[in-house]
Amino acid sequence: MAWDYSEKLKDHFFNPRNIMTESEEAYRPDGVGMVGNVKCGDMMKMFIKVDENERITDCRWQTYGCASAIGSTSILSTMVIGKTLEEALMIGPQEIAKELDGLPPQKFHCSVLGDKALRAAATDYYRRHGKESKITWGGAEVVCKCLNVTREEIEELVAHGVTEFSEIQERTKLGTSCGECRPNAMALLDELRQKYYPQACGTEVQS
Repeated sequence: MAWDYSEKLKDHFFNPRNIMTESEEAYRPDGVGMVGNVKCGDMMKMFIKVDENERITDCRWQTYGCASAIGSTSILSTMVIGKTLEEALMIGPQEIAKELDGLPPQKFHCSVLGDKALRAAATDYYRRHGKESKITWGGAEVVCKCLNVTREEIEELVAHGVTEFSEIQERTKLGTSCGECRPNAMALLDELRQKYYPQACGTEVQS
């Protein structure tokens, strides 16, 4: 299947911005976040520096993955520098993909990983500075621990018509690492299908 990569995505892949080149010992971030797993092919680590007004003054990253993963993280890093943490955290996967002039549907999960890496870095910053009360996304039920996919994310997809397990995997990469979450994830998907589409009760969830 041919995937259409925008010129902007190609640019950020071949000329990535704000990539971490210094050693972690030399760079002193105020927050560090890591998501993904090398077993599944995509892993992102994000480093942010934040001033006294909680404005991001620098954002560096390391990504192990495909062109979309590199491009998504690169452009996200340019989008958040100069913004407050609150403003930066309002940037979601859809905004990242839009800024890249689109992503192939099979690669949308790459923008999801970038969003999660930023949230993980912000979480680390808030915890380091005793501001746990500002962490408003940490109480969600995690279904896939390797990729940090929550019940809320899966339910949002199902509510918007994504009802096949294979498509859930394409969007989130759920169950593509160790695979231990797969049985619970499929049971959850069946539960959500019955909740949102009761007329389909009794239909088996496709793997």
